[in-house]
Amino acid sequence: MSVDLGLDVGYRYSLIALVFFISFILFEPPATVACRKFGAKLFLPGITLAWGILLVGFGFPNSWQALTGLRFILGILEGGFLPCCIYLISTWYTRYDLQKRITVFYAIGFFSSGLGGILAYGLMQMEGVGGLRGWRWIFIIEGLLTIVISIISFFTILDFPDQAYLKSSLLTKEECDLVMAAIDADRSDAADEPWDFKKWISSGKDPLIYGYASSSCESRYADGLTAITYAVAYFLPIILRNQMGFSLAASQCLIAPPYFAAACWMYLTAWISDKYRIRGPIMIFNTLVGTVGLCLMGFVKNSGVAYFGVFLICCGFNTNIPACMTYQSNNIRGQWKRAFSSATLIGTGGIGGIAGSLMFRSQDAPAYRPGMYASIGCAVLTLIVICFNTWYFKRENAKADRGEKVLQGHPDFRYTV
Repeated sequence: MSVDLGLDVGYRYSLIALVFFISFILFEPPATVACRKFGAKLFLPGITLAWGILLVGFGFPNSWQALTGLRFILGILEGGFLPCCIYLISTWYTRYDLQKRITVFYAIGFFSSGLGGILAYGLMQMEGVGGLRGWRWIFIIEGLLTIVISIISFFTILDFPDQAYLKSSLLTKEECDLVMAAIDADRSDAADEPWDFKKWISSGKDPLIYGYASSSCESRYADGLTAITYAVAYFLPIILRNQMGFSLAASQCLIAPPYFAAACWMYLTAWISDKYRIRGPIMIFNTLVGTVGLCLMGFVKNSGVAYFGVFLICCGFNTNIPACMTYQSNNIRGQWKRAFSSATLIGTGGIGGIAGSLMFRSQDAPAYRPGMYASIGCAVLTLIVICFNTWYFKRENAKADRGEKVLQGHPDFRYTV
């Protein structure tokens, strides 16, 4: 693919990775509004269907410019998917049942990432079938699979709790009422709120929203959380091949084990977090684990030890992503405020994605020292933000306990630390 489309010239590969995040960030806030207005049962399968059709189209570009345009459109569709899914899940579960559910949702994508390298290697064996290169078949087959899944999801996705019984026979009104009663007992915001643009946009005045967003950005993409995980996701095959010396086939297959290990670790920490009702301390520990992994991958010459560092990176930083999503859902009240916060959290993570797409430059091979230093810096910034949030929530809860303050507009509400 790199040779066919000339992606290995200058910054072309990084530009193609970067342009996705521009549309990804811009379209997230309106997407969460559209999802609530039109219903998740229609909105999510619809954009997934469009996503699948677009992926099939990825199999046919003949220039890097065309691929760049397709990536921009993909950002629009993916920007409407992830925040809406997180928002939808958060409306169905109480605060301390939530992280396990978000983790399972995220881990499914993780397994897909792990299998993606193996699947890509298998589909590459279709080289020449129908006169097409193997990399084109990867996009075509994955796009067709996505189309099939979108059709199935139309019949299986439940809408928001107040609407689910109207659009599906899977739950009765009484069952939906039980869910809403549990949510109201937990945080008193189960009922849908009338659309109010001023109220929605005023959610942006809450500085807490940007605290969660900065945590996500720093852990996941080079702005922080997101910077690191996106950088590793995009460049891991290249690092495995150029820095650690694995073959092309081996570098594709070796992507899978760290992701599988991370999915297991992700669920274990989610179970602990929900059981003991803590978020920040677990995220701090995971960030430290990931930072050790960065040091091993970046500065140890033994390829086996460096590859073990990849496991620690995936387990540490990627586990923090569903944790951060749950963190903000636990500490935000109100339907439209949660929709705004979900979009801001994941959209700001996209800023980290822009940085992450530029971190590991081809001219820095094979050691990629600037990218490693930037990743470690993001990890340190993540630690600072999470430590501050933990201190701040404890202080605010103490004020509320003394009757000095009402949190999130409800006298019984307390922040999850």
